[in-house]
Amino acid sequence: MIPLKDNIPSSTFPVVNVSLIVINIVVFFFEVSLGRSLNSFIFHFGFVPARFFTLLSSEHFNPVVTLLPLVTSFFLHGGWLHVGGNMLYLWIFGDNVEDVLGHLRYFFFYLLCGIGALVTHLMTNAASAVPTIGASGAIAGVMGAYFVLFPRARVITLIFIFFFIQFVEIPALYFLAFWFLLQLVSGSFSLGSSQALTGGVAFWAHVGGFVWGIIFLFLLRKGRRGRRR
Repeated sequence: MIPLKDNIPSSTFPVVNVSLIVINIVVFFFEVSLGRSLNSFIFHFGFVPARFFTLLSSEHFNPVVTLLPLVTSFFLHGGWLHVGGNMLYLWIFGDNVEDVLGHLRYFFFYLLCGIGALVTHLMTNAASAVPTIGASGAIAGVMGAYFVLFPRARVITLIFIFFFIQFVEIPALYFLAFWFLLQLVSGSFSLGSSQALTGGVAFWAHVGGFVWGIIFLFLLRKGRRGRRR
């Protein structure tokens, strides 16, 4: 299933959401330009759970070096499909959440969801030496907020059934619930794996991001009247 758009228009221009998409794309093109230096760059700015605990317990603890990957990692991507898929989901679901939270709160919401997703990944893959990169954890938080705010929205979805292609309007409640269940099941199967990632996907970062998105939505939305459909 590939979501294409929803049926909830924004009442304001989603300046933060668009800016995040632009930043992710610009950073990805920078990654492409690095050539042989890319692996070193990814390892340095990606989030590596095993390294995090090593640096945290070091006598020469450096908060910048230790904590910076908690933010920089979710602005990095591993390929065209990776960045393209993430930005598509962010484009579809992010503008409406920004509408409700407001620009500044949405920016902090996005960062908190990304960090929360990585902390969840850290707790479930503490010994992993594999760099975790990608905005999907933060975007999962956006999807969690959308799940609460716009359950009756409709998501126009491209579905492949063998050789047939069909466009279907799926209620956001069902689309996002199915997505979350898929991440939860896949993450459960990955727990016994010797690798931190299964098929290159940090499923528990997605699960954590989605749950944290719901929590942070209620915390940041207090005292603010937001639009809800």
